[in-house]
Amino acid sequence: MIIREHQDGFIFIEQDQHARLSGSMIKHWNEAHFPNSPFHSSTIYAIDHHDVGWKPFDQEPFWNDQSQVPYSFTDFPNPAKTVLYTAGIETVEAVDVYAGLLCSVHYTRFLEKDASSYSQQFVVQEKNRQHRIIHSLDNFDANVFAVHSSLLQLCDNLSLFICLNEPGENKHPFFVHGIPLSAELRNFTSDKLAVTWKDKQTIALSEFPFTEPATFTYAYKWVAKRAIIEQGLIPAYKQAPVQETTISFI
Repeated sequence: MIIREHQDGFIFIEQDQHARLSGSMIKHWNEAHFPNSPFHSSTIYAIDHHDVGWKPFDQEPFWNDQSQVPYSFTDFPNPAKTVLYTAGIETVEAVDVYAGLLCSVHYTRFLEKDASSYSQQFVVQEKNRQHRIIHSLDNFDANVFAVHSSLLQLCDNLSLFICLNEPGENKHPFFVHGIPLSAELRNFTSDKLAVTWKDKQTIALSEFPFTEPATFTYAYKWVAKRAIIEQGLIPAYKQAPVQETTISFI
């Protein structure tokens, strides 16, 4: 879950909704940024579904007793993350093996530096999965895969920029200095993508990756703190109506 706290309530954005936003972005991507590869559609599928493992967890949000706010993806306990990461990777792999490989690599890098036994078991598990998948693919190209993996990271970050920041603001520490660009993305001329709000619904990018100005929509819920106190987090969340925000890139 992605959480933004307000004085009197919380914005909740489900991880799968954020992933679908990144998937909408890659579907508008300039084809010049894609290498020639038989795994083009697999890459789009991975970006669109990379957070599917969060979906059942986000139906009933968890409360963080220590900080007295709902858990977000940034502070959700890592042992629980290994469960939902694994479920998501396996769900994607069952549909598209190459997409599953992309999701496995994407999630492994999040936990590689965590010394806990659960995280290290997950890393070993996923390294074995990656080895198995790579050796099962006849047309696997490590250089092309690196580009696809970088595109997944970039679309993930662009979507997170929108979801973590209030419209019109760039205050979240993840991206306050721009969005990092991997060296594998050779169509970009810098190592960072500058992101500037023109107004609360329009974002300008220092280098434009889409075929034309593009508009995207994501769903969220706003839940009042009073409702959480009176009803409990899960009932308050379930009763809150789904709303939408639209953002345009120019």
